[in-house]
Amino acid sequence: MEIDLKTIERLLITTYRKDIYRPFMKGIEEYQLINEGDKIAVCISGGKDSLTLAKLMQELQKHGKMKFELVFLVMNPGFNQINLDTLIKNAKKMDIPIEIVNTDIFYVTEKIACDYPCYICARMRRGNLYYFAKEKNCNKIALGHHFDDAIETILLNILYGGTYKAMLPKLKSTNFKGLELIRPMIYVKEKAIIRYMEHIGIKAMNCGCKVAGGELPSKRKEIKELIASLRKIHPNVDISIYRSSQNVNLNCVLGWLKGNKKYTYLNNYENHQEDE
Repeated sequence: MEIDLKTIERLLITTYRKDIYRPFMKGIEEYQLINEGDKIAVCISGGKDSLTLAKLMQELQKHGKMKFELVFLVMNPGFNQINLDTLIKNAKKMDIPIEIVNTDIFYVTEKIACDYPCYICARMRRGNLYYFAKEKNCNKIALGHHFDDAIETILLNILYGGTYKAMLPKLKSTNFKGLELIRPMIYVKEKAIIRYMEHIGIKAMNCGCKVAGGELPSKRKEIKELIASLRKIHPNVDISIYRSSQNVNLNCVLGWLKGNKKYTYLNNYENHQEDE
């Protein structure tokens, strides 16, 4: 039996209140992601995460204490017709009033980074989203990154980048003055999103590119599998990975960057003491 719109919306604040709505609200409140009078472009990729984010933002707009505006922006990087039709159908079923802007990002990234296109594709998509959000007079863009994305990013940077970087819940745009990026689902776990989407009968598309389709290798997939294997030994390893980004001890690292300047522990060696 097909679930109606009222049930789709009610489930978020009843059945999935503990696993989705509360973590969503925790992230917004803890990191001060939304303010009175904001105009937020919710960026819809067509996947499970962005569709769930869209409904959460709508529910918060209806029932929350703050007044803010929402725009639901689809930046089409070159989806095939099947994926595009699926996206439109799902948005209609979930009552998400999307606005579609067409680009040729998939085509361009295949030309300039055909073997490992994810980084270039992400940068180009982000730039386009900022541009179109600015055109709509938005002051924030909201992305559907969740808790699992955050911990995977930490390990990706450590294992493949040789650096320690976390996925920040909000940051200011460098090139688009006055625009902020926010990640309201930073505390929502992917498995809860998957359960919710299956419950409401939405089969979301993947990002539509060759990496998501399995035609090219994915480092993020490797990291996801690594974390899954670690959970068998340490069930809360994902929480430990996230907390590591909240508890960095600068007295116990060899070096760090601040702005464009690099420091090492030797810069302050005289003040270091052995941990006991």
